[in-house]
Amino acid sequence: MVVDIENTTEEARFVKQARNFDIRRVIVKIGSSLLTNNGRGLDRTAIYEWAKQIAKLHKQGVEVLLVSSGAVAEGVVRMNLDERPRKLAALQACASIGQMGLIETWWSALIQHGIQSSQLLLTHDDLSNRSRYLNTTGALTQLLEWRVLPVINENDTITIDEIKFGDNDTLG
Repeated sequence: MVVDIENTTEEARFVKQARNFDIRRVIVKIGSSLLTNNGRGLDRTAIYEWAKQIAKLHKQGVEVLLVSSGAVAEGVVRMNLDERPRKLAALQACASIGQMGLIETWWSALIQHGIQSSQLLLTHDDLSNRSRYLNTTGALTQLLEWRVLPVINENDTITIDEIKFGDNDTLG
């Protein structure tokens, strides 16, 4: 099951539904518009609120995989840029810089609930190449067995499709 969190009401409703149905694994995708301050840096308050809701699922025994955007927006703020760059290399650099803050924030938010998290940066090639796909699923399986919550994002530093078009939906 894939959940694209729109607002906290939908999120709370989903947590309640997970209790009523025997849901064992969910993929939660939260896009940049819901994680950032209008594309300018991370909205840490929102991330901490989502972590609280995700923790409720996790504590019920549900395996949660989180697909999170927001790295470029955080990189723009960390570099004190006036606007999102247009050049590909600058976007990739912002993604690299901002990914640090994105993962730091998710880790801090989740660890408050006793949830260990990990970072998994993927490209579409990682999912379309059989060998890389098997390696990826093997790592994910181990993380979930250890009750570690994977935070997944597109590896925007080396790929160009998502960073140009702003969509990592296929990672879910």
